[in-house]
Amino acid sequence: MSEREVYDIAVRCWAGLAAVVMPILFLKTAPYGRHTPANARWTLPSRIGWIVMEAPSAIVVAICMLAAPRPVGVVPLMLFFLWELHYLNRSFVYPFRMRGGGRPMPISICTSAFSFTTINGYLNGRWIATFGVYPDAWATDPRFVIGVALFAIGFAINQHSDALLFRLRGRDDTGYKIPSGGLFRYVSCPNYLGEIIEWCGWALATWSVAGLAFALWTVANLAPRARAHHRWYRATFATYPANRRALVPGVY
Repeated sequence: MSEREVYDIAVRCWAGLAAVVMPILFLKTAPYGRHTPANARWTLPSRIGWIVMEAPSAIVVAICMLAAPRPVGVVPLMLFFLWELHYLNRSFVYPFRMRGGGRPMPISICTSAFSFTTINGYLNGRWIATFGVYPDAWATDPRFVIGVALFAIGFAINQHSDALLFRLRGRDDTGYKIPSGGLFRYVSCPNYLGEIIEWCGWALATWSVAGLAFALWTVANLAPRARAHHRWYRATFATYPANRRALVPGVY
């Protein structure tokens, strides 16, 4: 079989697996961050864990672009810029903005996330660099324009929400507080909402199975986690605003 044939099978399986995993994640909260068990044994510092598990997304897609068998066009370069805008920040900036370094991360979480970002980076990077066909005219296609706009909106929401969370803590403060401001007025996890909007925009802009699969995976991972955070906030803080939803204002 050719690489393209293997790729087509893999990317469809990847999308299908996301649909299977989603209900499972609603039943079992991923054990990292505030949900890390107190008796977790095999852990590593959270900053190191974040870099290890997120960096493949930035690195693998860059390798796919460099290894493209033909010169990449304007549209793939624009898509590459958007991808790296998110993942260079997520891999190499975000971990050093965390106050107090965050809680230790279970090694199992780090290794499973590393595997995910490597596979997902390959599927999306290989598509935009080689298998996808993006003439310059795609830059004016409504799917691309709307997708990029959604990505930008989601990125802005994600960054602003993260900034508000960072400001809650002092330099050496590791405790949790009730976040406020921005979309925190309406939901417990606007940072997750922003990221979901980003990758839904990516799926639309790339118009690819790889992009759709990533959007499904993002929802599968973050929607259950938002619900778990929301429940944790309400159980931890007696004064937590009763009108807030977990992820989508007025809905969920």
